[in-house]
Parts: sequence; structure tokens; C-alpha cells
Amino acid sequence: MAYQRNLPYKPGQKEVYKLSRSKIELFVQCSRCFWLDARLKISRPSSPPFQINKAIDELFKKEFDVYRKKAAPHPLMLDNQIKAIPYTHGDLDKWRHNFTGVTALHKPTNLHIFGAVDDIWVDDDGQLIVVDYKATAKNAEITLDSDWQIMYKRQMEIYQWLLRQNGFDVSDTGYFVYTNGRMDMDGFNDRIEFRTKVIPYTGNDDWVEPTIMKMKQCMEGNMPEVGTAAMGGECEHCAYARKRTELTLKHMQKFYKKGV
Repeated sequence: MAYQRNLPYKPGQKEVYKLSRSKIELFVQCSRCFWLDARLKISRPSSPPFQINKAIDELFKKEFDVYRKKAAPHPLMLDNQIKAIPYTHGDLDKWRHNFTGVTALHKPTNLHIFGAVDDIWVDDDGQLIVVDYKATAKNAEITLDSDWQIMYKRQMEIYQWLLRQNGFDVSDTGYFVYTNGRMDMDGFNDRIEFRTKVIPYTGNDDWVEPTIMKMKQCMEGNMPEVGTAAMGGECEHCAYARKRTELTLKHMQKFYKKGV
């Protein structure tokens, strides 16, 4: 099966087209930004990589892998009365890799959807549990109550959907292993201490497939005229591009009126 990843999408193409979990999130946030990315490969400006968060992810994986080999619950599971153990599967490394992940071919759209999970647990009934590692540093209690954290919830629901597309029995309840860097210490001393909280989340992936259908329609059509953010209002990236264009045109008009 031939997959395209880097080439722009061509309307009406017969080849399977590959879209990551993050592209679904991009579409939900702004259909115009998504269209520009898929059709013209004009991507949003990227932010610097969060290397500390990446390191924490890798260390969490190593830590849970110790208990995976033992087929035993991690202490965080015991502390939170979660009757599960880290899941063992031959494709786990592939599922965790950014450029492979858990994959599913959505046949109605011919879109190859993929997303890399942080971890998977399995409960006493054999249901798989999606687990996502998160890290932050703040004085406030860690929750999932902020408006922007809907992105985290959608992320988990896409992973649940992908695993179900592969025939797995997946629990609606997933967990965020969320660690918080302590800011109440007397000093740094080449060391940061963390407090980790396991937060359950009951997902609902009913929105995923209809969204994929809308993404395909968007890719086949003309560029959307309005970039609307997921939480309402104009997409900040579209707003910047519009303002910059207006300012540039205004400056050029003054420039040519002066006859320079």
C-alpha cells in the first residue's frame, strides 16, 4: 500500500494519504490552517521543542517498562486503586514511535490515520487503557479543567478510536499521568522534584469519524475563507496573517503614492 506523507494532497487522488493525530487537532482548531498544510504544505510556525517534557516522557516509559516485564502493577496504579498492569504487545514500540504510531486506514476517505501513544495498560477484564504522560511546573493543583486542555482530551479519544479500529476492546476511561515540578523548594541544586498525579478521564470518540469525513471534504474543496478557532473567535494564526497583509498593502500604497 502506497502512503503519501510529504507531498501536498491532490483533489481526487486515488493514493492513500497519511494524516497524523496532530493534523486532526489542527483541523479542529482551524480548517483554513489545515487546508494550507494539507494542500500547499504551508505549516503553522512551530514552537521550540519541549525537551524537558520529552525527557520526562522517556523516563516514564522506562519506569513503566520495568513493571511491564514483571507483569505487575506500577506503584501509581496501586496508590490510585487502578486494577491494571502495563500492557505487553509486539507492536508497542511501533505504537509509541512518532512516525508510525497506532494506524488505521479510514476506507470511506482513503485516509491513513496514525498517532503515537505514550502507554497502554490492560485491566483485569482485558480491556486496554490509553495512558498519556504530561508534565508542567506550577504552584496550582493539576487538573484538566482549563479550556485549552480540551486538546489533551481529544488526543486521548483519537488514540482510543485508533485502537478500536484495530479490533481491540478499549476502556472509555483513560488516565493522564500528570507530573508537576515543585516550585516550593529552597533552591535548584541541579535537581527538580516532581509530584505526580494520576487523573482519570472518560473519553467519547464519537466525534472522530465525522471529523475525518469533514477533513476529507475540506481537502477536496477550496481554501476556507474564515479561520475559526476551536474555542471560538478568529484563529490567531489567521488573524496575524490578515493583519500583516493589511499592513503590508497599506505601506506599499504609501510607498507608491510618494513615487519612490
